[in-house]
Amino acid sequence: MLSIKGLEKTYGDFKALNGLDLTINKGEIFGFIGPNGAGKSTTMKIVSGLLTPDSGEVYVDGIDAIKRNKELKEKIGYMPDFFGVYDNLKAIEYLEFYGSIYGLSYSEGKKIGMDLLELVNLKDKSESYVDGLSRGMKQRLCLARCLMHNPKLLILDEPASGMDPRARFEMKNILKNLREMDKTIIVSSHILSELGEICTNIGIIERGKMVCQGTVEEIMEEAKGNNPLFITVIDGVEEAIKVLKEIPTIGKVTFDKNKITASLSGDEAEAAEVLRTLINRNIKVTSFNKSEGNLEDLFIKLTENIES
Repeated sequence: MLSIKGLEKTYGDFKALNGLDLTINKGEIFGFIGPNGAGKSTTMKIVSGLLTPDSGEVYVDGIDAIKRNKELKEKIGYMPDFFGVYDNLKAIEYLEFYGSIYGLSYSEGKKIGMDLLELVNLKDKSESYVDGLSRGMKQRLCLARCLMHNPKLLILDEPASGMDPRARFEMKNILKNLREMDKTIIVSSHILSELGEICTNIGIIERGKMVCQGTVEEIMEEAKGNNPLFITVIDGVEEAIKVLKEIPTIGKVTFDKNKITASLSGDEAEAAEVLRTLINRNIKVTSFNKSEGNLEDLFIKLTENIES
């Protein structure tokens, strides 16, 4: 559905995209993760035809996205991180207006609009003015607007930003329903635990390059191999740290009194080997735990040197 090769974009002296490569297959919900300034929004705007890259290739369902033709616009629904809604319109009027832009008749726009309001759980608000809707409702209304022309690819930049837990839960279910409707979805978010729940594939972008990409299962396996060890010793902290730094699978080591935290690039077998080494070197270990892998830990590890 989406193929990006060697994408480059520079703003003055700032390189937003640095040879970005990305492939998203039809029917995926792709979670786009990265610190502020990593290039997520720039990528989404280029794919949507709103920005021109300095170089590279972008194809959406076989169509050259850089040429920005009408056929591309028909295939894409784009929801920016900051969006505007017309407060003096009712919810259904808002959708009817956008339906007319896409060439729908009044009756078609009204029918599709009501169906979409039901999809995003706003049917009971069809006659309510937009300015009376909560932030979460406005975001769901904006999502409905993106669907008026029945696009194949949805590009959602921080769709749950500022939502309360209930609204995020509703948005998550809506995205799952859209996937069942054969939509391909790109979604960026800082709520990483929720991305892990709804996405089929995840990519982590850093300084304009994709540093980690794969299925949720593959990414979580990567996370498990990049979580710290928590070690407590009776005494001899300095000797324990010295031993740990000699082990090839151990990275950064920090300590607080007799408690040591050490990053480990490996699974449970490597963790067991670290414990065996400490005991064989007469280090008096009283507790030894490896944290469970999660998306947040992997994100922090891969982007720990990037300023937000």
